[in-house]
Amino acid sequence: MSHRNLGKSGLRVSCLGLGTWVTFGSQISDQMAENLMTLAYENGINLFDTAEVYASGRRSSFVITTKIYWGGQAETERGLSRKHIIEEIVRAMTFVINQGMAMYWGTSRWSAMEIMEAYSVARQFNLIPPVCEQAEYHYFQRDKVEVQLPELYHKIGVGAMTWSPLACGLITGKYSDGVPECSRAAMKGYQWLKERVNSEEGRKQLAKIKELHLLADRLGCTAAQLAIAWCLRSEGVSSVLLGVSNTDQLLENLGALQILTQMTPQTITEIDALLGNKPHSKKETRA
Repeated sequence: MSHRNLGKSGLRVSCLGLGTWVTFGSQISDQMAENLMTLAYENGINLFDTAEVYASGRRSSFVITTKIYWGGQAETERGLSRKHIIEEIVRAMTFVINQGMAMYWGTSRWSAMEIMEAYSVARQFNLIPPVCEQAEYHYFQRDKVEVQLPELYHKIGVGAMTWSPLACGLITGKYSDGVPECSRAAMKGYQWLKERVNSEEGRKQLAKIKELHLLADRLGCTAAQLAIAWCLRSEGVSSVLLGVSNTDQLLENLGALQILTQMTPQTITEIDALLGNKPHSKKETRA
């Protein structure tokens, strides 16, 4: 397992992390969760992403993240209300770090403008700025991580911690023939995913995924490994969070590290041609 700096901070994180969204606490048993945490750690993963629900283990060698947004029911406990303006967030995070409750802080699903504003506030009032942004990133969600965040990385050192590299399972091909009963799209509360799979855009994406499966076969890897390795090759990506429901899936996803050397310019160009959605920076657009 290789490790990278989280943005331009001094924090070293494994290039693959373990996410707990959806699976932990609802889709898998506590025993399976423990097995996954253990297996991940034994294979070099030191980054575990949570959301106010999980924070145990050897804290000296784990990097545990959490989020504040969906916390409680009161106006002051949930969401980024008027009380939670950016300056107050930066002040609060600075207080948390100065009190020794955290080492660094970052944002999740913030726009580039909001992140830049947080950085400006930190510099103006001698506070601590964010070091990373957590963003969705996969074959079909590219603009933010490939165009906006690299600019922030070079300007202010903010790195990217990305999630959903398999597009909620779409890229594995499990939805090619409909929605399986045991899949995430069939779960209560995930009607939006089912609609996405069955939409016209979803069908177009599934057709492209079939072609990408053929490319993965040619490279001697699985479609999931190819997709994760593709995410890791992007500039400024500090870590890719994995979402798995069993140990076999985790071991398969870890295999993405073995094919990073195959992410050659030729392979990337071939993938871009298949996808047909490569974003262009402002400089490229002007040119």
